[in-house]
Amino acid sequence: MKQTSLFETIPSQYRQNYLPKDGSAYYHAEWMSGPDSANLMNQLKNSLQWEADQLFMFGKQVVTRRQVAWVGDANCTYTYSGVKKHAQPWIPELLAVKAQMEKLAQAEFNSCLLNLYHDGKDGMGWHSDNEKELDANSPIASLSLGATRKFAFRHKTDKTTISLPLENGSALVMNAPTQQFWQHALLKTTAIHTARINLTFRKINHHYDN
Repeated sequence: MKQTSLFETIPSQYRQNYLPKDGSAYYHAEWMSGPDSANLMNQLKNSLQWEADQLFMFGKQVVTRRQVAWVGDANCTYTYSGVKKHAQPWIPELLAVKAQMEKLAQAEFNSCLLNLYHDGKDGMGWHSDNEKELDANSPIASLSLGATRKFAFRHKTDKTTISLPLENGSALVMNAPTQQFWQHALLKTTAIHTARINLTFRKINHHYDN
């Protein structure tokens, strides 16, 4: 297995495609200022309905320590790991961020999945954002708030892995066909003791709604 670490290489102020093939992932450091990031994180914690995530693994239901909130347009539903989620309505703070993320990604989004990681003990295993409801041709744009966490990509065929730090206020845009060829994960660590919220803006195909 080839291992590439980009954790401390290219200066964060430069925009670069981190994937060598089969897709693209553009990282934007300091996309949101520190004070704005802190304010938004506090607003999201207090304004949204957060709940523990529920996953089906090896035929059993697992309740995670990590918490999630699913927000979107009316009738936007999303199913992953066998659990169907119904969207909460947009709040003004999220709509403002969505408009800016749409400019960054040059795309329109109708939903946002938010994950609250309490500390480094919370993480996300290897997966692709390729559920049937998602528009496969639309980018997925994410915003990171709070603690810096290590994010990794792994190619589905040759297992090449690439990692980078997602810093407070940074944005990451994954374009098609990234989800077809790559998995990604948020790696756990005992070194992080503060919280992080990640917002992933997506486009749901309504003809899959039930």
